[in-house]
Amino acid sequence: MLDNGRMRISARADYAVRAALQLAASGDDGPLKAEAIADAQDIPHKFLESILNDMRRGGLVLSQRGGNGGYRLAKPAESISIADVIRVVEGPLVSVRGVRPPELSYTGPAESLLPLWIALRSNVREILEGVSLADVASAQLPAEVAALTDTPKAWVNP
Repeated sequence: MLDNGRMRISARADYAVRAALQLAASGDDGPLKAEAIADAQDIPHKFLESILNDMRRGGLVLSQRGGNGGYRLAKPAESISIADVIRVVEGPLVSVRGVRPPELSYTGPAESLLPLWIALRSNVREILEGVSLADVASAQLPAEVAALTDTPKAWVNP
């Protein structure tokens, strides 16, 4: 997620979360076909099929074959965090050069960089693990997360 000094959410992670939200919003209306999810969220269909397969293998979605087939969440949207979805399709939430922060070591003036990366990972986890699919689908972000968007600086790039 750290890429050239900036936080980056990949297209794969973004599409996975959007697909999961589409499934969360469908509730108990029965399974959704991949085509319907792709069309509703403007996601390339072939890419979405791969993502849905990862999500199925990761235990987040169930698939059903046949005319009434499609995909549905494997458990209630309230019990699936945004972090769960991202981890299933991308792996660790934060890595530096593809390495998990605890596996890094620095020396000299860069030695205190490791605790900085650990703190960043901790904050990312706190936010993404604290927000469920149900929270986002219902536009009811937890107050502490919503508060982070209250400052004008949050919405602009420096």
